[in-house]
Amino acid sequence: MTPPTNSAPPDALAPPQDDGPSGNQSGRRDRVGVSLIILSAIAFSAKAIFVKLAYADTAGAAARIDPVTLLTMRMLLALPFFAVIAWWSSRGARLLDMRDWRTMVVIGLMGYYGASLLDFWGLLYISAALERLILFLNPTLVVLISAFALGYRIVRRDVFALVASYAGIALVFAHDLSFNPGKVWLGSSLVLLSALLYAGYLVGAGQMIKRVGATRFAAYASIISTVAITLHFFITRELTALTGQSSQVWKLAGWMAVVSTVLPVVMMAEGMRRVGSSNAAMMGSIGPIATIFMGAIFLGEPITGVQLAGATLVMAGVLAISLKKAKP
Repeated sequence: MTPPTNSAPPDALAPPQDDGPSGNQSGRRDRVGVSLIILSAIAFSAKAIFVKLAYADTAGAAARIDPVTLLTMRMLLALPFFAVIAWWSSRGARLLDMRDWRTMVVIGLMGYYGASLLDFWGLLYISAALERLILFLNPTLVVLISAFALGYRIVRRDVFALVASYAGIALVFAHDLSFNPGKVWLGSSLVLLSALLYAGYLVGAGQMIKRVGATRFAAYASIISTVAITLHFFITRELTALTGQSSQVWKLAGWMAVVSTVLPVVMMAEGMRRVGSSNAAMMGSIGPIATIFMGAIFLGEPITGVQLAGATLVMAGVLAISLKKAKP
């Protein structure tokens, strides 16, 4: 039995796996696909930068942004786009029955509501670079969940991947721990829970994606999660928590909704259609490195040899799993 694997973060949804285009397809098609995958990975990675900038912008302000409010802003601003995608992808498609909807709701809440909220909370306490590396562990977590829950047999390649990935995380974690021990433990735990929740979502989502299609599933799951986080907001917050935010925070939320939510889902789907899932997994590994450098440029986070070494180990482990099903 082969577990579902994908290196996308909790705020992304993987299109169906495929073996990629045939060798006689044009170089231009491949170049466009490569560009889309790389841009998608960088755009997904920029989410942590937008979140950290929003937190920094409201530090000390009367209406300081919190994870629930910021995630609500992001999802509400992305909602119109996903509504259009849901309508477009549903044309001529079969209707979902009650069992489909129940499964869709449960899985959607795990990935886009629960995992994203834990991730936003974790970013209050840890660097963008460490957050992205922890989320990048998703394929290894899927393997572990599949082994315990579905009887998947772990092979030698999986062992290498697990050892390399978690050794890399340990390096970066120890590096950040020396600066702020208490907060790094808390933030890393929250983001790891986010990654675990999203890995569980990936394990459960495979059959639904086959039944309804990845684009339609992504749109429906996003809409369901938008309803959930909006209800969460109005139950626990006052409306002024939204209306009292500065125009700069709304701009950051808007950029996050478009650049790090809607566009990367579309670009990843089209890129995988052009170059195949195995190539996409390899090129998408640029995400953690992109986050490290964006964190240095926009947030002033230091770049060290330990971080780069840890990132290299994590990417090597994740690629070992993500490319397992690669075909010549």
